[in-house]
Amino acid sequence: MNIIPIKTRLFKQGEEIVSFILIYLPRLKDGSILVITSKIVALSEGRVMKETSEKEKEKVIRQESTHALKTKRVWLTIKDGMLIANAGIDDSNGNGKLVLLPEDSFKSAAFLRKEVMKTYKIKRLGVIISDSVVMPLRAGVVGIALGYAGFKGVRDYRGKKDLFGRKFKFSQTDVADSLATAAALVMGEGAERKPLAVISDAPVIFSIITDKKEIQISIKDDMYKPLLSVFKKRRR
Repeated sequence: MNIIPIKTRLFKQGEEIVSFILIYLPRLKDGSILVITSKIVALSEGRVMKETSEKEKEKVIRQESTHALKTKRVWLTIKDGMLIANAGIDDSNGNGKLVLLPEDSFKSAAFLRKEVMKTYKIKRLGVIISDSVVMPLRAGVVGIALGYAGFKGVRDYRGKKDLFGRKFKFSQTDVADSLATAAALVMGEGAERKPLAVISDAPVIFSIITDKKEIQISIKDDMYKPLLSVFKKRRR
């Protein structure tokens, strides 16, 4: 597997994202995975608010999440089935603005996949809308796939045999987030200006239909339920 980050100019709020991507995207070979940072997708959608008071920021965080818990440093929230800080709202590299997550990252990934495939006339392409998250009890961030299209996001070993003939009962590999993490390592988190990356020869199964439920687990079925039970669901 090979990952090539792509350096670009700064993306502007409200800019047309497909044209921007095509300016910098190298010639794509069939079977590639295109990783796009969620920040430029959100900027293209106008998912931006002026930096404001902490009270107003907290209000937006609660509106953007289904569960929220205030802690010493951040709001721990659950948004779109993911455990993230502050509902993904970010002020880093925002030039004085707060950037929210894209409205629907799976929908955005599907749209961008269609447009890029049409331009480069390829039959197999995966697209990941990526962001960064902090793992509990680990320093630093890793990548996460907020949404993806064109490939199966989970590799399922359940029912298959291990090295000694025993059948797996629970084992699955999170393919989408693993690819997002690999890309995050070369795309960077600071002033690198590398919001795009192309992954080639990835061990994925390409698929026309994307099932976003495959990668999600409800709180009641999650092994961390005893910890997650402290969250209170936001009243709608």
